[in-house]
Amino acid sequence: MSDGEDSFLVSFNGAAATLWLNRPEKQNAMTFEMWQQLPAVLDKILESEPRVLFVRGTGAHFCAGADIATIGKGLGDAGVPHGYRATNEKAEEALAAYPRPTIAVIEGNCIGGGCQIAVACDLRLATPSARFGITPAKLGITYPANSILRTVALLGPSATKRLLFSAEFVEADEAFRLGLSDYLVEPDELETTLEQLAETIGSRSLLSQLGAKAIVNASSHGEQALRDVIDYWEHAARSSSDLSEGLAAFSERRQPTFEWKPEN
Repeated sequence: MSDGEDSFLVSFNGAAATLWLNRPEKQNAMTFEMWQQLPAVLDKILESEPRVLFVRGTGAHFCAGADIATIGKGLGDAGVPHGYRATNEKAEEALAAYPRPTIAVIEGNCIGGGCQIAVACDLRLATPSARFGITPAKLGITYPANSILRTVALLGPSATKRLLFSAEFVEADEAFRLGLSDYLVEPDELETTLEQLAETIGSRSLLSQLGAKAIVNASSHGEQALRDVIDYWEHAARSSSDLSEGLAAFSERRQPTFEWKPEN
C-alpha cells in the first residue's frame, strides 16, 4: 500500500504493520501533503487490524523533520502558515490517537517534526546511529504545544527546555539515558528485536493493551474524561472472556489464546 507519490509505504509481517516514511533523498522530511495524508493512511492501516504498528524511515534516516521548502512556500501567503500548523497538529494527533500500540524505529536523524512523530508513538526504539534534535529555535518558530507536553511527560521539564532552548542534537546513548528512547538496539539485532516485540505484543490481550493506552492517553484530559474512559474499559473487561482465559491458561501452564476484539 502506498500513497499516490509513494511518500508512504506500508508493509505487513505477522502481527505487525510497518509504516515507512519514504523520501530517502530528503532524509524522509515531511511535506505539507504528507502531513495531510497521514491520518487517512493510519485509518487504512487500522482496517487490517495489525497488533502493533512500527513507524520507520527508508534509507539511513528516520525523519529530518518538516520539509523546509514546504514551509517556506507558505510564508508569503497569510493563510498558509496557520493552515500548515493545523494540518501538522492534526497528523500528530491522529498518530497519538491510533488505538493500538505504536513504536517508532529510529535510525539516523530524528529532527524537529521527526521527533514530533516519534514522541506521538507509544514507544521509541533506536539504534546507535540515531540522533535527536528539536530545532524550532534555529528557525524562529514555535514547536507544537501538544508535542512539547508529550516531551515533558517523557523527559521532564528541565530536559525538554534544554532541547528546545539549545536546538542541539542528542546522540542515541544520551537520548536513551534521558528517556527519549525506550530501547537501544544494535543494527544487526534490529530486525530480530522487532519480530520478537511484534510476537510478544501479538500474544497478549488486545483488550488490556487498548484499555491501558486509552487510560494513559486520557490521563491528561481531565478527571471526568479519565473516569469515562476507565468506566468504559472496566465494563469491557467484565463482559470479555479474556480474564477467564488468562486465569485458565495460568492454572494449566499454557499460553493463553485471547479472543477479544473491539466491537467496531
